[in-house]
Amino acid sequence: MMCINQQTLPKNGSSTPQEECAALRGLNDKQIESSREKHGANRMTKAEQRGFWSHFFSNLGDPVIRILLAALALNLLLMFRESDWVETVGIAVSVLLATLISTLSETGSEKAFARLQAQSAQSFCRVRRASGVCVVPWEEVVVGDFVLLGAGENIPADGVLLQGAVRVDQTAMTGESREVQKHAGGERRDAPDDAVSLYRGCAVLSGEGVMRVSRVGDATFLGGISREVQQQTRESPLRLRLAKLAGQISVVGYVAAALVAAAYLFHAFLIDSGFSREIMLLKLSDFPYLLSTLLHALTLGLTVIVVAVPEGLPMMIAVVLSANTRRMVRDHVLVRKPAGIEAAGSMNLLFTDKTGTLTAGRLSVGTLVFAEEEFSVAAFFSRKDTRGALLAASVLCNATAQYGQDGVPVGGNATERALLAALPDAHRADAAGVRVLDRLPFDSARKYSATTVLLADGRRMTLLKGAPERLLRYTDRAFDGRGSTVPLDRTAMERRIHSRTESGERLLLLAAIPGGASPAAIEAGRFEGAVLLCAVTLADRLRPEVPGAVARLQGAGVQVVMITGDSRETAAAIAAQCGILNAKQPRVVTGEELALLSDLELRTLLPQLAVVARALPTDKSRLVRVAQEEDRVVGMTGDGINDAPALRRADIGFAMGSGSDVAKDAGDILILDDNLASIVRAVLYGRNIFKSIRKFITLQLTMNFCAVGISMIGPFIGVDAPVTVVQMLWINLIMDTLGGLAFAGEPPLLSCLSEPPKRRDTPILCRYMIDQIVLLGGYTVALFVFFLKMPTVEAQFRESAGDVCRLTAFFALFIFASVFNCFNTRSDRLNPLSGLLRNRPFLVIMAAILAVQLLFVYLGGSVLRTVPLLPGELGLTAAMALSVLPAEELRKLLWRWRGHTDRY
Repeated sequence: MMCINQQTLPKNGSSTPQEECAALRGLNDKQIESSREKHGANRMTKAEQRGFWSHFFSNLGDPVIRILLAALALNLLLMFRESDWVETVGIAVSVLLATLISTLSETGSEKAFARLQAQSAQSFCRVRRASGVCVVPWEEVVVGDFVLLGAGENIPADGVLLQGAVRVDQTAMTGESREVQKHAGGERRDAPDDAVSLYRGCAVLSGEGVMRVSRVGDATFLGGISREVQQQTRESPLRLRLAKLAGQISVVGYVAAALVAAAYLFHAFLIDSGFSREIMLLKLSDFPYLLSTLLHALTLGLTVIVVAVPEGLPMMIAVVLSANTRRMVRDHVLVRKPAGIEAAGSMNLLFTDKTGTLTAGRLSVGTLVFAEEEFSVAAFFSRKDTRGALLAASVLCNATAQYGQDGVPVGGNATERALLAALPDAHRADAAGVRVLDRLPFDSARKYSATTVLLADGRRMTLLKGAPERLLRYTDRAFDGRGSTVPLDRTAMERRIHSRTESGERLLLLAAIPGGASPAAIEAGRFEGAVLLCAVTLADRLRPEVPGAVARLQGAGVQVVMITGDSRETAAAIAAQCGILNAKQPRVVTGEELALLSDLELRTLLPQLAVVARALPTDKSRLVRVAQEEDRVVGMTGDGINDAPALRRADIGFAMGSGSDVAKDAGDILILDDNLASIVRAVLYGRNIFKSIRKFITLQLTMNFCAVGISMIGPFIGVDAPVTVVQMLWINLIMDTLGGLAFAGEPPLLSCLSEPPKRRDTPILCRYMIDQIVLLGGYTVALFVFFLKMPTVEAQFRESAGDVCRLTAFFALFIFASVFNCFNTRSDRLNPLSGLLRNRPFLVIMAAILAVQLLFVYLGGSVLRTVPLLPGELGLTAAMALSVLPAEELRKLLWRWRGHTDRY
């Protein structure tokens, strides 16, 4: 801490707020310690966070992972009996990789709090204390300190402005792009809170002042945000659905295991005994035989459970999410938390900011409204009009902003920069001969600024710029285009201004007092003789693509609600322009009205809600919470620090690319171009991902159904081992890895946006999938039995030792049918080849599987239990496998014929 004695402060003719601060005796060491003990240090408390391994072991409790761990334990038992190490290693690798990916994703979500802390870790401020002016770290500031503020400094704590005046950028806190003027309230209790209150983390743009600290650390507005961003969020829709899927798979696996074990025991004790009671009793009385048979039945049942588990599912989900994450970057969507992509597809309610998302995020000049006519800026300055020079002088001189070296306006406030940017290049030097005599800066209480100038022709004039409702009362005449003044119809002008305000535009009035007025009269508002120059319309223009994006979201079943700090009239006008405010959503409420509603009343209002105007920072979090209590899947856009809690609480947080780092860290998805149309694409990708997951699960469960079915039926038809352990490794590779890679490349179809969003608790396994798994899997198993049992088929193959020729063909049949079933599950349309060329990786992977299978057939030898097939044998096998395609087409036709409309 460095302190400067008061005598070392510079002196000049006029006292600054910092010099006036000398009259405020600062805290001494004893008072500082007392304040710190009572109110705490100026640091934000970090909630206890779980480490990497805590996250890792927690993720092992994922529903699907638990099933895989149970299957792994069973496989370890079976491995000692059958030496089936391949399946065991495959399950272990799948569990470890899927858990690791999930853990890395989750540990990255705790950066938001770190960002908040980093803002103050290396920051210093000037504080008036009993010993003088001290430069101290933010953490040493206490309640009661007097903090000296100047342009370019950040505010270290919450407090009240006692002396001076400052212009503050509160964009990060409020989310609105308006700079706020703060004026000293002194010790007055009647000073408006917003006019004197300052908040930690905001930047001082101009002016000087002295702030008395009233809240530090966790008690500050920023401290409240830090607590909220550290709260745990509810489970994602995908995790919830996977839990339900795990339960369904468990039931199916147990039932199938019981059936297989029962079938084996029935075969061993009844069929093999020729249904002879004496033989059956003999077997039951032979304890070693009975124990061996029961153990083998148990082994078969456990094997079926292991086979039924979709061990490739966690890895497939990771692959699909990763592949789509890379693809989405090209559409200006950067995914921070992979689970957020799928949640975007399930979203049915989106709360969105206005500024920077629906609008361009910057003010621009629209129309110049004169007493009897209106022009665009370009049209006005292209005509000969004596008012042009006066208008240019007003814009250039009555402002604190100016042109930078590159011609771009800098400094001042957003309104002044918008006026300078609108002025044509040819008129930017019109004030070269104008001399500024006196200047009164803008004041939020007066709502106008004034500059007295001496024009190039020697005339003295006071230029006024401010709110129409404050300046119009002083005007009774207006300038015309010939340099004269004419009577002003003030009532007509008020109506024109009101009409434009209702349409969402903001107006600024420009006027002048010929001959000038005294500074005291202008500051006190006691002047007359002002002549209207024009009113300037200013608006944060609606992005041209927004109405179309809103319509697409609404067509996709997503309710869009706009949240803004604007007035009710401006907010309603913008919402109507972009289609948010409509007959289905007619309600506009303000933050004050929202606060008066109970949660029950808000839940009732929610389906009709279109706009929340004059919203407070806490309104967003409350809206998200209430909507989630209605079981809605909620999205939230945000860019400011104040948005971070709502972004974290929402099921899917869309942080804007131009927003604060804290908001980006709290969000799930980063919208790089701040564009609502990019959120539409995120919804499209999310729905496509869910469909891809469903397709893969359908394929894997269909193949598992076939594997379990043929394993259960095989002993009854005299085939104990239709496929070997090594062959099963290749089948598992297709099911678990290659199938996932193939479906990961499925392109998003716009038809997804015509479907309603899935509910949060919608199960992954739907009626369409069950119908396909049972019927297509049943047909495929029947095809396998037909191939293995029918003499007509057996006659087409050469005789060989151990019937290895026909078993080679059966291995090929299993793989070929699996490949063709990939085509069947890839699309729910009647044409299985629909859109196939848009997923070229799918074709490459399927071709590679077929090529490798042919190599296995002709070169596998004793390792794969294969012999080379003749062309006729291979052709018959392929033709029989190909029959699954028309079988699936028939199933789809029957599904539609029965009146079903649901798909993946």
